[in-house]
Amino acid sequence: MLLAIDIGNTNIVMGLITEQGDLKAYWRIATRPEATFDEYGLLLRNLLDKGVLKVKGVVLACVVPKLTKVFQEVALYYFQQKVLLVAPGTKTGIKLLVDNPKGVGADRIVNSVAAYKKYGGVNLCVIDFGTATTFDVVSNKGEFLGGAIAPGVKIAAESLHLKTAQLPQIALKFPVKAIGKDTVANLQSGLMFGYIGLIKELIFRFKQELKGEWKIILTGGLAGSLMKELKNLDVVLEDNLTLEGLKIIWDLNQKAVL
Repeated sequence: MLLAIDIGNTNIVMGLITEQGDLKAYWRIATRPEATFDEYGLLLRNLLDKGVLKVKGVVLACVVPKLTKVFQEVALYYFQQKVLLVAPGTKTGIKLLVDNPKGVGADRIVNSVAAYKKYGGVNLCVIDFGTATTFDVVSNKGEFLGGAIAPGVKIAAESLHLKTAQLPQIALKFPVKAIGKDTVANLQSGLMFGYIGLIKELIFRFKQELKGEWKIILTGGLAGSLMKELKNLDVVLEDNLTLEGLKIIWDLNQKAVL
């Protein structure tokens, strides 16, 4: 089995994947940069239970630099495995046609790899609703062209609550109408419908700059909730896109039998 790990700023997503690419187990835990090597090691052993004996490889994408070394040590000590880290120099199968390839987040690369593998042949936009919302544009030739980064919906909502005296914390759901009748409905309208407007405007501009057929792929926390408002963009939902991308990159970089 391959243990695929994606460390984001808010959550860590992990999955056990077979040689054939089947996801056998899946976990999402909170990211704690202050946690120690032993804390994460024991947590992983408890989650995997008997599966720990079946781990024959570990692949990691991390956007929290402090935790990269921690998980490398965990993999070596607890699983006797050296981590394949998604980093500059790692084979990915896509070209990074940006000004500073080393500055592209590992999660964005992994998502783009998986999207191109599944939907290649048309222009792609992968929208990942994480701590930040990232828009990754991949050409029909498998070239990562860049994209956009916006604050995540949750961060925007939390900022309004923390930086103002009278605005409450709210549930992130669509209100009945765009014209809100109370403060909560006003906030929900501005955040949720406003976010839909942000997405549609960016997609519109991407399509103006890169002609051809497009496919829009949604992944991450709020993807399912927002999808119904974006159906006219021909969107698809891919819950496990990042883990799938990690498996593809693993296969590209070695011939080990899992």
